[in-house]
Amino acid sequence: MAKLRHCFTILLLLFTAESAHSDFFTSIGHMTDLLFVERDLVSSLKDYIRAEENKLQRIKRWAERLDVLSTAGSQDPEGFLGHPVNAFKLIKRLNTEWAELESLVLTDVSDAFVSNLTIQRQHFPKDDDQIGAAKALMRLQDTYELDTETISSGRLPGSSSVATSSSVLIVEDCYDLGKVAYSDVDYYHTELWMAQALKQLEQGEESSAVDAIAILDYLSYSVYQQGELERALEFTKKLLELDPSHQRANGNLKYFEYQLSKQMKLEVDDDDEEKRRMQKENRGRRDDYLPERKQYEKLCRGEGVRMTPRRQSRLFCRYYDNGRHPRFVIGPLKQEDEWDSPQIVRYHDIVSDRDMEKVKELAKPRLHRATISNPTTGVLETAHYRISKSAWLGAYEHPVVDKINRKIEDITGLDVSTAEDLQVANYGVGGQYEPHFDFGRKDEPDAFEELGTGNRIATWLLYMSDVQAGGATVFTDIGAAVQPKKGSAVFWFNLYPSGEGDYRTRHAACPVLLGNKWVSNKWIHERGQEFRRRCGLHWAD
Repeated sequence: MAKLRHCFTILLLLFTAESAHSDFFTSIGHMTDLLFVERDLVSSLKDYIRAEENKLQRIKRWAERLDVLSTAGSQDPEGFLGHPVNAFKLIKRLNTEWAELESLVLTDVSDAFVSNLTIQRQHFPKDDDQIGAAKALMRLQDTYELDTETISSGRLPGSSSVATSSSVLIVEDCYDLGKVAYSDVDYYHTELWMAQALKQLEQGEESSAVDAIAILDYLSYSVYQQGELERALEFTKKLLELDPSHQRANGNLKYFEYQLSKQMKLEVDDDDEEKRRMQKENRGRRDDYLPERKQYEKLCRGEGVRMTPRRQSRLFCRYYDNGRHPRFVIGPLKQEDEWDSPQIVRYHDIVSDRDMEKVKELAKPRLHRATISNPTTGVLETAHYRISKSAWLGAYEHPVVDKINRKIEDITGLDVSTAEDLQVANYGVGGQYEPHFDFGRKDEPDAFEELGTGNRIATWLLYMSDVQAGGATVFTDIGAAVQPKKGSAVFWFNLYPSGEGDYRTRHAACPVLLGNKWVSNKWIHERGQEFRRRCGLHWAD
């Protein structure tokens, strides 16, 4: 950024600046609606509480008055009832007033609240949404190498140093995260979150729903499944100290002791030691874990960027008018080199806040879980490695969309009439898109056959929000990381001039750690570019 500011300070002296269901957890946009639904329910609940309090006050006044009368009468029953007025009022109270009191007590003042709750419940997240949000937290934990204490305390990188009570995980929350991992046969995260729940209990946090016995039961089994017999035995003994009659723990105690004694008698060879070391190093990783994932996660954390000082010195920022295009001669664009080979450029302050808000407004009602094209069947389907919500906007739908499309064409010099509609995506809790190519590979000859516009020659990616932490666009093959910046767009070619795919453009959207990420992208296709980007016989940018 210092480079950018310095360049633009100099250039300002030379140029005139330009004027101018569900999957709720996948979209902050939809989760915002849930916040307002909950606020409405809280307001309705308070109304119900006030109505109940008013009802109880009336009953209390009845009770106090009747207490006085019955106390006075019970001291001298015969004398009290000897007075005809007292006798009349007793009969009247028992015949009519107690019936009125009964009616008051039976009055249900919860109707309005229950009715509102029933209506809103249809919009509530389901079990799958809660499980998805839990897995998103664990995904963030792995990608950004966060310990459970950091997440539980709410002190995430990029957040304020003092966490509010709403962003702190209590014992029950940690326990529930551990249970989600356990149900997914993920014993690594089961151990981490059950250990955190136990730690918070031992530090004095109170819990009416979870006790140490239940936590230790999960802990002993999860560490056993990871091959750590000694620790499994240790947790089991600790559990039996709290509940000596625990049937499963007593059975496990004998089994663990037997297995441990058996293990100690056997000699462990070097191959077994190496196997255990690798197993421990990779524990918690999914079956599809590849070395590329390690590179992807490192780049997301800001590590492993392969830009040397010498190459950095060849990157510049400039004012760009695309060959004196009429639109940009008076107000040239701020262009910055993000990477040299393949060339990735960023255009700053490219779309106004007002236009970006309009795009979000148009997209929000249509947001659905983003899909990918199955390389075998060609069918659009959701995937665990793409977690966001997206919507498509055509140029005909609003002048702002048409305006953005025309601007993309003017800047890139490419024909966007054969491009796909503008795709708007919103990344929520842990939202990401793991490493992928935008273009169709040789083993996917029918990738865009239905469109009839050829392969995706280039990608335009507009960031429509700043992100507090995470959410970078990373290129795993070349070791590049591009940070989101509101109002800026990055652009790169997916194909060489020869039409061959540039495999160096394999990229990913890192999980959003903190904040809300909105982007819109335009995939530009080959058809119509014949005289705008000439074919070449060699592979070059």
